[in-house]
Amino acid sequence: MTTRLADIAAQAGVSEATVSRVLNGKPGVAATTRQSVLAALDVLGYERPVRLRQRSEGLVGLITPELENPIFPALAQVIGQALTRQGYTPVLATQTPGGSTEDELTEMLVDRGVAGIIYVSGLHADTTADTQRYDRLRAQGVPFVLVDGFSPKVQAPFISPDDRAAMSLAVTHLASLGHTRIGLALGPKRFVPVQRKIEGFVRAVQEQLGLSAETAETELVQHSLYTLEGGQAAATALMDRGCTAVVCASDMMALGAIRAARQRGLDVPKDISVVGFDDSPLIAFTDPPLTTVRKPVPAMGQAAVRTLLEEIGGTPAPHSEFVFMPELVVRGSTASAPGDRSRP
Repeated sequence: MTTRLADIAAQAGVSEATVSRVLNGKPGVAATTRQSVLAALDVLGYERPVRLRQRSEGLVGLITPELENPIFPALAQVIGQALTRQGYTPVLATQTPGGSTEDELTEMLVDRGVAGIIYVSGLHADTTADTQRYDRLRAQGVPFVLVDGFSPKVQAPFISPDDRAAMSLAVTHLASLGHTRIGLALGPKRFVPVQRKIEGFVRAVQEQLGLSAETAETELVQHSLYTLEGGQAAATALMDRGCTAVVCASDMMALGAIRAARQRGLDVPKDISVVGFDDSPLIAFTDPPLTTVRKPVPAMGQAAVRTLLEEIGGTPAPHSEFVFMPELVVRGSTASAPGDRSRP
């Protein structure tokens, strides 16, 4: 111990008594001197005493519905990195079928004293869910931000992509390729992003193809599950109704739609065009590379963190929704409609 004190004192250019005061957390040492001693510890490879280690600003919970869809890990990575840069420690809590519920995960995080929570595609997106759980959380003084899915009943900041604009981008692209029978494959209707996508799709089909809203909703919209199998089932139903193009509400569903087409012996994109949504990691390397509407994940993740940290810092964000514009990424799964090969 004496040798170590002498080494640190020599490295820092102070007395051993000063080193001892710093290591024991005693007062009466100038801040610059304290920093010199701590720097000497680091240079010499000694571990700082626990009470002198830089404390984290706190834990922040991140609750996601699952990690099988690659868009959720991508969003978690952006949020985690942004939190770490600000000195916070992210705690990822994932719901799984038959596993912990959102309420159970929330309770676990609150019990661990998290500084705040970010919810991604949680119960706030389900129009049939009870929103009082968020009122109770606010009453407990826990700041939170909600990503994907807006509710007028919840007093919190929301971060969303523009789902209506996303569908307009997809339909306009397919209509420009000569497709006149365009289907939409998406998840259960009770979710806010699903309802908004339908609104955007119906409006775009009316404007681009002159179809009535009733025809679009009853003949061209197919609900299923947000999975590869769900996309396959929905695309099969839409192809049975004569669709030559299918817009899917997730990239996973789009891969299912491509599988459905191939099971029928159809070529993508020669016989049927497919558009995804998200632009998940690795989706550019599918066969064929998927045309998709890119969700602005980096901007949304950083905004979620920035908004939450403002809440934690005592500057509550208004009850408002920050909406981010998606982007169409054209790749190899879309082409001109069958029988309309004069188009580029």
